[in-house]
Amino acid sequence: MSQFPHIMEPLDLGFTTLKNRVIMGSMHTGLEDRPWHFKQLAAYFAERAQGGVGLMVTGGFSPNRRGELLPLGSRLTNPLQVAQHKVVTKAVHEAGSKICLQILHAGRYGYTPYNVAPSAIKSPITPFKPKELSTKAVYKTIKQYGRCARLAQKSGYDGVEVMGSEGYFITQFLNQRTNNRTDEFGGSYENRMRLALEVIREIRQSVGNEFIIIFRLSMLDLVEGGSTMEEVIQLAKALEDAGVTLLNTGIGWHEARIPTIVTSVPRAAFSEATGQVKAAVSIPVIASNRINMPQTAEDIIASGQADMVSMARPFLADPEWVKKAAEDRADEINTCIACNQACLDHSFEAKRASCLVNPRACHETELLYTPVIKAKKVAVVGAGPAGLACATVAAKRGHSVTLFEARDKIGGQFLYASKIPGKEEFEETIRYFNKMIEVHNIQLKLNTYVTADELKSAGFDEVVISSGVEPRIPDMPGIDHPKVVSYQDLLEKELTLGKSVAVMGAGGIGFDVSEYLTHEGHSTTLDKKAWMDEWGVDISNSTSGGLKPMEIEPSPRKVFMLQRKTTSLGKGLNKTTGWVHRAVMKMKQVEMIGGVSYDKVDDQGLHITIKDREGVVKEQRVLDVDHIVVCAGQVSVNKLYKTLEIDQGKSFGLHLVGGAEYAGELDAKRAIKLASELAARI
Repeated sequence: MSQFPHIMEPLDLGFTTLKNRVIMGSMHTGLEDRPWHFKQLAAYFAERAQGGVGLMVTGGFSPNRRGELLPLGSRLTNPLQVAQHKVVTKAVHEAGSKICLQILHAGRYGYTPYNVAPSAIKSPITPFKPKELSTKAVYKTIKQYGRCARLAQKSGYDGVEVMGSEGYFITQFLNQRTNNRTDEFGGSYENRMRLALEVIREIRQSVGNEFIIIFRLSMLDLVEGGSTMEEVIQLAKALEDAGVTLLNTGIGWHEARIPTIVTSVPRAAFSEATGQVKAAVSIPVIASNRINMPQTAEDIIASGQADMVSMARPFLADPEWVKKAAEDRADEINTCIACNQACLDHSFEAKRASCLVNPRACHETELLYTPVIKAKKVAVVGAGPAGLACATVAAKRGHSVTLFEARDKIGGQFLYASKIPGKEEFEETIRYFNKMIEVHNIQLKLNTYVTADELKSAGFDEVVISSGVEPRIPDMPGIDHPKVVSYQDLLEKELTLGKSVAVMGAGGIGFDVSEYLTHEGHSTTLDKKAWMDEWGVDISNSTSGGLKPMEIEPSPRKVFMLQRKTTSLGKGLNKTTGWVHRAVMKMKQVEMIGGVSYDKVDDQGLHITIKDREGVVKEQRVLDVDHIVVCAGQVSVNKLYKTLEIDQGKSFGLHLVGGAEYAGELDAKRAIKLASELAARI
């Protein structure tokens, strides 16, 4: 018996059986848009099928040109495309899994000048105002959904998922905020849900009864004017009658100002909404959003809130998620930390998606961890993210690896990140690497400052220096004043600061430190009710869109966040998560000041000069603060590398990775990727 019997139980759909209750949810990877990438797309899905997932869903394919998410983006409209899709379905079936194609019409969310929507209302997150579809064009679009499903069936897919959530085309018809029509597709809710039902009827008629149809239903819109749970359930029942096989959960529109998938969202935050729908229908219902570990998934199904769980990014992080859970090896799962840095951020930048903690994701045919023919003796100095990635990949390939770490534990900068409220998931990455050190027999030497002479005399074939970074301390009068602390000392020593604090620097670390300083006691990420109250989420969805007044926990101290640049603070943060950090700073009433030059620190506090974009002095000010936290960047720690580099007689390959090579903005994505690629070459 598995530790997780509910998620491992097969699900009989009548005409077919899913081997477990785990769905790999839809993600746009960037491999869908061009036919020459389909072999890579097939390898990506096949690796996850081999990892045990019962059913997977592709990224979105539009049923017509007007519904494209990106210009000339993924769509399935022509029989000539069937052959390329068969490459994907064949690979998945040979690996023992099933796959559905997602049909996604972007509506007003399309980044194209030719997008269409129920009404000519511009989206706040895309550049083009859509054209309103005529009634005749709506019926034509319904037929095109059926054609797309029929082509998917011919391509070997086991079913389709109709995207009816996240604010895309069908959702735009459902809600008055985006539907001002006066024909049979507008006005009353019965009329507004007509499109969704007609699409399902058309698809079912086109593909017959023995074909999976998933409908991704928005169960919590989180926007003003959104659906109530009463309307959601009304639609769910009608979809069941229309021929839907499975109902999947969608949470929030992309324009919603409430986070739904970032790392600060509690695990399984929205499963109660799914549970309300499950209680009202007889077909299986799927829970989604911030489910990343087997116990969470098991608890959802065991509690009766859902019949299945859908996870997307966790399968980027670890393609063997299901296999490891089935074999009671959950502690070996490389957990998705919901950082979005290499997946969603890449997608929004029109780059190929990947994963910060697993750079092989979507690069399965390029980044190969092939077993070595002749094992080498490898030393890795520094057990931060880069050193850990390099050590574990090298050991996995068969090398004999010794990992040196000066501290008493592994993790490097991730140790500090995990102390930030909302970033507790980073502890999972440290847990994973600790387990990999054990599994791959890496010799770990903690509390060890290894010297150049020791490395030279130990007979290593390869030496990798990943000694990380240290905080950059600016040269200014009073920088050694007792009021001044570095971010590293603050987090490592868990210092208690005063009631008024200035944060010097507004990069990622500046925002993290400000979040740390504006929270006290338990993190709302670990308290679902507190999180819902603070963000104003009505999980019962008894109100329109599931919104209620926010109950913000006040900051325990006054915080000033400062930066030298005159641009908006936080402008350089990641696209899909930066707005959340900025929103939290606003909620906690952090005073954010740009265009700052730091004059001095003394007993009065921090003396600053504020300039405008033209460099003209606007104001000189003294911030009467108890403490100043320096978040002014980092410098590489690479003295050992430089010592070894000048030794012309060294008998080993010498390499530099991570922050020790480039301090930058503490880019863990870059560090782990380059370290993994190095380990794949050694």
